[in-house]
Order: sequence, then structure tokens, then C-alpha cells
Amino acid sequence: MTVIVNGETLALDPAGAAYCPAESTLVLADLHFEKGSSFARRGNMLPPYDTKETLARIAALVARYAPARVISLGDSFHDPEGPARLDAASRAHLTHLIDACEWIWIEGNHDASSPSVLGGRVYSEIAIGGLLFRHEPQAGRHTGEIAGHLHPCTSVSRRGRTLRRRCFLTDGTRMVMPSFGAYTGGLDMRDEAFAPLFADSFLAYALGTSRVYAVAARGGLQVLRRKITEDSQPSIIAIATADNP
Repeated sequence: MTVIVNGETLALDPAGAAYCPAESTLVLADLHFEKGSSFARRGNMLPPYDTKETLARIAALVARYAPARVISLGDSFHDPEGPARLDAASRAHLTHLIDACEWIWIEGNHDASSPSVLGGRVYSEIAIGGLLFRHEPQAGRHTGEIAGHLHPCTSVSRRGRTLRRRCFLTDGTRMVMPSFGAYTGGLDMRDEAFAPLFADSFLAYALGTSRVYAVAARGGLQVLRRKITEDSQPSIIAIATADNP
């Protein structure tokens, strides 16, 4: 599935990443490495496999696209101490990925500049071609903005059942990315947080097992009150990862 955002072609991958062929750039949002260990420090025990799962999915994308550049759109770690909690195997795997291309970390509200200790370069935001990459989308019209932070999800009815799926949101001028991390939850695209971003019509692209589906075309948002917090415990669907429908 490809979309045009501010004149730039982006391939939307069902794993939850976007690839810009003109810039040979792979874009990921909200990896939240070491979220499991962060919860464990607070006595909320989760299986400690989220970082390994997320790294494996990134490695598969790098093998598929062979990008010259990777951009991680902030909240790459769940907290500033996350890089120090990486086990040796995960640290080596991540370092190998970083060394293989130009790696850019965008500062997020969870981790700020902490990933810099692992290599790569850190920016608060960066413009490449017709696109501006930042962590948190800004209210109003911001042409070319590619952001994460909000973890958009939508509900899809298929074969008599309703599935909650992570999704991309775009109106052709900007795009909000789905969260990529294995333990990240989601925010319904009708939530009030999206209203300042998409005043006119937009499309939602839901992640399927092997493809991305255009599932909604709407003029404005039907607003819901937020029912989850950003740090709520990940659901069973989130723990299973977005690869499973």
C-alpha cells in the first residue's frame, strides 16, 4: 500500500512502518524498548521479551527494504534508563542495526536523548525532502509532518467479528504513525486528541497480517472521551504484537 504525503510517496508496511523510497528511509514510531522491564520495576510483571520481539521485527524490515536511513520517531525506550537495562544480546543486535545505516533518533517524551549512548544521531525533529519528522504531532496545519506519540487504532469488522487494529492516519498533508513496539497499546482514532490534527477528510490504514487496508474515509472526527492512559498495561492483543489479526 502506498500513499502520498505532501508530494512524497510512502510505502505503508503491515508491520507498522513507513518506507520512503526517494530518500531510502525507513520510519518507525514508538518502539518503547524495555517497557516490560520498566513495568517489572514497579511490581507489574510482564514476560521480558518485548525488546527482542521488536528488534526482530525491525531486523526483518531492514532486510526487506535495505534502507540507507532509519528514523525512530521518539519514545524509542519506555523510560530514560531503558538503554542501561538492555541485555547483552539485545544491545549487540540493536548496535548492529544502528551501525548498518544512518540511524536517527527523534526525541520523545519518554526517553528524550537517552538513546544517543547507543550510537546514531539525536534530533528534536528533522526535515528530509518534503517531510518533517517529529515525535508529537502539532495542532493546526503542519504540512509534511510525520509523527507518532498517539498510537492510533481503529476497529475493523471482518467475517462477523470486530478487530481492533493499529493504523496510520493521513489526509495527504500529514501522517500519524501507528506504534511499533510489541507492548504498546493504542488510542481510538475518534479520540479527541486527533481532532486538532484532521479537521477535514482523512483516511485510516489498518494493519493486517500481510497487507495494509484502507478502512475509513471521513469528514472530521466523531470524538470519544479517552478511556486509556498512555502508560496503561498493554492488552493481550498488544502483547501478541500487531502481526496477529
